[in-house]
Formats: sequence, C-alpha cells, structure tokens
Amino acid sequence: MVGRIRRGSKPERRKSYDRIDILRAVVFVFAALIIVRLSDIQIFQHSFYEALAADQHSLSEKLFPKRGEIFVRDKDDDQKLYPLAANKVFYLVYAEPKRVEDAKAATEKLAPLLELEEEEILPRLEKENDLYEPLKHQVTQEVVDQIAQLELSGIEYQEEFFRYYPENNIGAHLLGFVGFSGDIKAGQYGLEEYWEKELAGEYGYLQAEKDAQGRWITFGTKLLEEAKDGDDLILTVDRTVQYEACKTLNESVQKHGADGGSVIIINPKTSAILAMCGSPDFDPNKYNEVEDINVYINPATFYIYEPGSVFKPFTMAAALDQGAVSPSTTYEDTGSVEIGKYTIKNSDGQAHGINTMTQVLEQSLNTGIIFAARTIGPEKFEDYIKRFGFGEKYDLEINSEAKGNISSLAKHSEIYMATGSFGQGLSVTLLQLTNAFASIANNGKLMQPYIIDERVNADGFGTKTEPRMIRQAITSKTATTLSAMLVNVVRNGHGQRAGVPGYFIAGKTGTAQVANQDGPGYDPNITVGSFCGFGPVDNPAFVMCVRIDRPRDVQWAESSAAPLFGELAQFMLNYYGIPPEESVE
Repeated sequence: MVGRIRRGSKPERRKSYDRIDILRAVVFVFAALIIVRLSDIQIFQHSFYEALAADQHSLSEKLFPKRGEIFVRDKDDDQKLYPLAANKVFYLVYAEPKRVEDAKAATEKLAPLLELEEEEILPRLEKENDLYEPLKHQVTQEVVDQIAQLELSGIEYQEEFFRYYPENNIGAHLLGFVGFSGDIKAGQYGLEEYWEKELAGEYGYLQAEKDAQGRWITFGTKLLEEAKDGDDLILTVDRTVQYEACKTLNESVQKHGADGGSVIIINPKTSAILAMCGSPDFDPNKYNEVEDINVYINPATFYIYEPGSVFKPFTMAAALDQGAVSPSTTYEDTGSVEIGKYTIKNSDGQAHGINTMTQVLEQSLNTGIIFAARTIGPEKFEDYIKRFGFGEKYDLEINSEAKGNISSLAKHSEIYMATGSFGQGLSVTLLQLTNAFASIANNGKLMQPYIIDERVNADGFGTKTEPRMIRQAITSKTATTLSAMLVNVVRNGHGQRAGVPGYFIAGKTGTAQVANQDGPGYDPNITVGSFCGFGPVDNPAFVMCVRIDRPRDVQWAESSAAPLFGELAQFMLNYYGIPPEESVE
C-alpha cells in the first residue's frame, strides 16, 4: 500500500499566514520608527546635532579686543602720558556644563576658590547640554592657577581686561566708569559711555578643526578674524591742575558744609578744558559702593541753575557793544525799579545815588544793570545772550550735558529782560558760564570747548582736535573795556577775596537764589555762590568758574566762591610761572 503525504488542514495554514503578517507589521512599525527618528534628527533637530558635531570636531573661540585707555599730560613733561583709565588683566572663569563629569564635586572645589556659595555654582553646572555658563569675573592669576591644578573637566577661564582708575576719584565725573549690565561690560557716564564704541573696539573670532583628543589640527581648515583693539583718548586736561582743582574744591565744600560744588578751568585762547571737577565725587574703581547714584552725574555740565549776579557782565557787554553805555556812563540809583506791578530792589535794599557803569559791576547793583539793559531793549538783549552761547549745548563729547533755559527772553518782555539782566528767570550750566567768560578774555571770540586733544587708534595713527571759533560774540574793543571793568570788581568790589596780590585778575561774584520747589518765589535759606574770572588780564593764562551749592556757614559768594577762586588762581599763576605785574607790599 502506497503511503500518502498528509497536507495540513486549513486552520493550520491560516495560523502560519498570521505569523507572517505579524512579523511584517513589526518590521514595518520598526522601519517607520527609524524613519521618524531620522527625520527628527535630520530636520527638526538638525541645528542642535550640527552644533554638537561641530563642538566635537572644531574649535571656536571669541577673541576679545583690548579696551582703549584714557590719558592726560602734565605741563612739565608734555611728551609723557599719564593714565586716568587703564586696563588690568584678570580672568573670567566659566563652565561648559555638558562637559562637567561630576557637578557636585566640582562645585565643592570651586566655591571656596571663587568665594561663592555652592548654591550659586551648582545649578549652573547641572544644566545639561549647556555650552556656556559664566561663574565669576575679575578672578586673579593666583586663583586661576589653583583652579588649573584641579584639572576639572568643563571648567575653563579666559583673559579679560578690567578697567582700573589710577587716580581714584580725581576726574571721576569726566571719566565715568566701565560696569556690568548683566554679563556685558560697557562704559557708563562720562567719557567711558560717550566713547563706548571707539574705546571698546571690535570682537574677533577663531574657528579651526580639532582631532579626537580635542587638539587644534595645525593644517586643518581654520578661519581667523583678529580682534580690533579700541582707540586711546588723550585729553586736554592737565594732570596737576586737575588734581589741585579737585582737591581744593572738595576742601572748600567740606569747610562750608555745602551740598556740593564744581569747578572748570579752561584755556582762554582755545577753550580746551584744563580741569573739570564736581563734589561730592566717587571712586570709579568702587562705583558700586556709592549710596546715591546721582553722584555719577557731572554737575559742571548737567546741573542748571539761575546764576545770579555773575551773569551781569554779559548784560553790560551787550550795552557796551551797542555803544549805548560806556564805563563812565552814570545813572541815579534810588534803590528800586518799578516795572508794571513789579518792584525790583538791590540785594542790600539800599539806594546808592549817582553811579557809573563800572561801579554798577563793583557794587553789583541790580538797578544799574537793569538801566544798562534798557538802553538796548529786550530783542537786542536776547540776541547777545545767545551770542555768548547760553541756551544751547556744546556737545563736549562727554555724557550728560544740559542746554539750560533762556526761553523767557524770547517773550521780549521788559520784566523778563530786567530779571534776566542780573541772572534770574533763566538757567545756565557752569560750562556755559566759563566759556562765555572765556570769550571776554579772548577778545570777544567764542570758541568751541573741547576735552579730547587726540584720538589714537590701535595702529598708532592719531587724530588731533583743532580749536574752532563759533562766533565773534562781542568786538575786541568791548572785550578789552569790559575786562578792565571786571578788574575793578576784584580790586574794589565784592570780588576782592578772589584777587591775587601783584596780579590784575578780572572777575565777578554771583549769589543766586534757589526757586521754591512747592510754589512761586525763592527759598530765603538756600543760595548758590559763584565766581567766574580770568588772569592776568592783559594776557590771560586761564579762565575759571567755581560754584558752591548751599553753603551752611555763609550766605554770599564773596565769602564762599570768591576765596576758592582766589586760592586756585594763586596756584595757576605759580604753576605757569607767571611773574607778578606789580610789587606787593
């Protein structure tokens, strides 16, 4: 009997087909997952993996420029430069968290060296896939050496230049400081902020291939863009004059228990700034330790005030220039002037009888200066005040400059002309006052004030600032006549304590009232004392304005600002070696 081969039944064949279908489905799902994952990697996370691969196979470094420095000169050696703002080398310690092997162990070792709490460091090191986390700036070489010895993976450091101010608080308002805004360093206030772009320079970068050990492949593909160092600034400021002016100002403010003060000294022929100081000041090396950030503001250029009688010479200049009065022109002082419903009196409340225009300045008579203003009228008066540079900024190339306010004069009202003639109802800065006095000392020429003598780029090429005349404010004859009248103010009038024995010094006091904050009128208990002048009168070597804010022990400028001016004028004459013009008994 021939045997038969028995075939499987239908149910058994069905089971076999089901197994194949399941296997096909599994393979299909697995393939689909691979496709989805590859799509995610290649499309949606392409940038991340590209950066990860680049980090494994290439080196990328940001190249930091050297910040430009700020220098001044000294009269005795004008070829030598003295730094007011320099650079010191410190280090930034940072982490690459994705390379850190043991975040907790690294934190325990770093915290005491960096003088930070572990709670400040650990969260930064635990950030997975983070490429950069700054830990601390201004780390010394000694600490960096200790960190290097620990050989912690993912902990790096790089050189950075830290701003250093060798003269401490001397010139702080001029300079400002370099501070951090988040993790970014930038100049703030003064020259540091105004010239931030030029001082900071431009970043460079380096990109190159790495081998498996993370080393730079010498002959691999590389891309280098050198950093461009910042420009250096050389100021017109004289180091010795600046030091003496700031020191003497601070002493005077303390002596009078004043709220503050300021001083500006300039070259009368060019309007180059020789010194500029404010009090109270600050140490830009420790800028973050100040109690009131308003101390950063430069009072000599930013604070405006009603100048008072120190403004009278400009009114007299206008009348002289128009030929409306002469030094010997007389008027009768009855002690007051009626203008509409207003009565204006002299500061002492007295009538002084017949006086010349020279005596008006000597005795600082409000009625007399109103007489001079009336001879030319409101429109001419406004025109001359503008000629002297009031009501406009000079763009001195330092941060924080105000333009003052002389808008009341545009009304061409007699009352506004009258109050403006003796420095009320309008506001000015000390910079404007100083430069206006400089025009009197400079034969009527109003010059553009400047503080940058030369700008030197990283290649050593310098750009000098050339003196520039803005306009002829008054004629040379008027300037000479007014200068002689101002000498009499110092010799015979309220400015005697500003004088220097043996020299002809020209100048004018000003005791300004301060407007009430809560209503009309002026606070009887607050004054601002000013004195502006120049010398020697026949060939001025300096022009100077000083201001003392709210002195507590004296009321009048002749007892606060005038002595400060006299002390600094004596120094200036000695410093420049100018011999006395007459014998001193």
